[in-house]
Amino acid sequence: MRDVDVSDGIVPLGEFKSKASKIIRDIAGSDEPVVITQNGRPAAVLMSPKAFQELRESHEFYRAVAEGVTDSEAGRVIDHKKVRRWLESWGTDREKGAPE
Repeated sequence: MRDVDVSDGIVPLGEFKSKASKIIRDIAGSDEPVVITQNGRPAAVLMSPKAFQELRESHEFYRAVAEGVTDSEAGRVIDHKKVRRWLESWGTDREKGAPE
């Protein structure tokens, strides 16, 4: 049986079952995911916790940007000067409410 080359990124399920410990150890030091196939088709993706967290953070960032673009296109914006005055008032005796 051939040795698993995690850098190839594709591992059949049977091979994954027999070499799971090695594959998981190898992936811990890599940012590259491994695609596990079943019957020749992609069935799962295995990645390190660090790579998964980075993926989640990127997804959240892009979602927030898309939400901001949608708000802007819909006219849901606040003038920069109003926001600046509001932020500058924080923690002072003249603290203002959030601008509308």
